[in-house]
Amino acid sequence: MNDLTEIKAAARKAAFARRALAHGARPSAEAALLSAVLARHRGATVSGYLAIRTEIDPLPVMQEAAKHGPVCVPVIEGMGLPLKFSRWTPGCALRAGPFGAMVPEIDDFIVPEVLIVPLVAFDRRGGRLGYGGGFYDRTLERLRARRTTVAIGFAYAAQEAEALPLEPTDQPLDMVVTETEVIAFGAGT
Repeated sequence: MNDLTEIKAAARKAAFARRALAHGARPSAEAALLSAVLARHRGATVSGYLAIRTEIDPLPVMQEAAKHGPVCVPVIEGMGLPLKFSRWTPGCALRAGPFGAMVPEIDDFIVPEVLIVPLVAFDRRGGRLGYGGGFYDRTLERLRARRTTVAIGFAYAAQEAEALPLEPTDQPLDMVVTETEVIAFGAGT
């Protein structure tokens, strides 16, 4: 284990604790700002996620987005591989995927243009700390090599960190949306 791995593990542990406290508070309008941001992307294929553990839940926004265009959720096909995205519709049959995330029972893979990205921590420079598998980093790198792809981190404000231990392979977010503000970083927003 190297120093950066240990630093990231410590940052994750602290961020998980902050997220758990924020999740326990359960703000009532946590998805309102995300809904307003996605309104600018009507008709685009949007990837959301089905929340696990104490992740902030984008489900109400995904249901709204599905009225205006295709929505999908990430599917993990194996360690070291980029994510694939299966079409999701409100009320569709689901099955358990890796790491406890639910995915559509029938795979219908599509390519998103806008990704709502779960995270453990974020900073004000567009840095994101995930669970450590590199799935979103590999995926965003691959998607961005093909076309403009917008990555929107969705998190509780309490998940903000002053600075994150990042590697050259870590893909930046274009913005972060919390229950209290929208923080934009890139031109793709």
